[in-house]
Amino acid sequence: MKKVHCITSEAGASIYSVSPEAVKELPDMDPNLRSAVSIGRRVQDPMAELVKIDPKHIGIGTYQHDVSAGALKAALDGVVQECVSFVGVDINICSETLMRHVAGLNAGRAKSIAEWREQNGPFNNREQLKLVKGMGPKTYQQCAGFIRINPQTLHSAKSSPHPVPEKPAAKKSKGKTCVNIPTSFNPLDQTCIHPESYHVAERFLCLVGGTADQIGSAGLRQCVESKVRTSSVEELAKTVDSTPETLKLIIDGLTQPPGFDIRQSFGQADFKRGIVSMSDLRVGAVLTGRVDNATLFGAFVDIGVGRSGLIHKSKITPDKLPASQRRRSLALGPGQRVEVRVLNVDPQRGRIGLDLIRVLQ
Repeated sequence: MKKVHCITSEAGASIYSVSPEAVKELPDMDPNLRSAVSIGRRVQDPMAELVKIDPKHIGIGTYQHDVSAGALKAALDGVVQECVSFVGVDINICSETLMRHVAGLNAGRAKSIAEWREQNGPFNNREQLKLVKGMGPKTYQQCAGFIRINPQTLHSAKSSPHPVPEKPAAKKSKGKTCVNIPTSFNPLDQTCIHPESYHVAERFLCLVGGTADQIGSAGLRQCVESKVRTSSVEELAKTVDSTPETLKLIIDGLTQPPGFDIRQSFGQADFKRGIVSMSDLRVGAVLTGRVDNATLFGAFVDIGVGRSGLIHKSKITPDKLPASQRRRSLALGPGQRVEVRVLNVDPQRGRIGLDLIRVLQ
């Protein structure tokens, strides 16, 4: 059987392996194995796994220690929250740790949501979030647009046996009750459309001759595209009593396929065969890797052999870079995929010299 290897960053894996989160998730596992599990999960869903690690432990190099620790933490936490909110979370399968990074939620509210889900089963719609302890109107308004109810995972969760914990009859439930909260699935809950704009989305669906059950279908996309061709977004926004910006977001939400994930268009994990250690390297070999650190003297590239290779700054010439990167002080940045050629290998010192061939898009 031929083995296929995947290149993925292991930064912060050892920190995670001894964290309370890891102990809670994998209680009977050796820390080294927890690290391996964490690295494997990063291939499946990098965001869901990396949010479990303090961002400062994922960075490489010493430059982060040259700035204010408080300012760095605030900036990094803001980036993480923005990424999580931009992608959205499936509330019925996401971890408590991931929920903490949704706008409007914190550790306490995330824990309450997880407990409600454990006691009552999956959420059928966004409205049911209002039943969770600590979920007031403002919190709901902030987080609702970033939370998704995926019908596939909802169906799977309902199909799985769900144990209901026994409670003493004398104790009252800590959860909130509200007779006005619906229990049925709302197709709009699987989109990026905020509940505050549902009435606009429904008016727009009537305008184009579609229904909420058609969300993401080719038929609805054709209806929307046809209407947008005959009338501008500005005109349509006036018709449905909304703003062009809100309507554009609604159009995206209605036409994106079910389970849409913006990360599907991002670069995928790098898989390779054969070259997995420094002893496999040969001068002149052409490889693909990812930049994991950029310095003033060059860029370090992970090529999947356990040690990063260095592209000296003299090898990073403008003709090898995209036009948008030619004026940057650090021409290459972490995460970029590059094609490189091996210039030299020094196993004793653990050094690999690389030449940049091109930056991969």
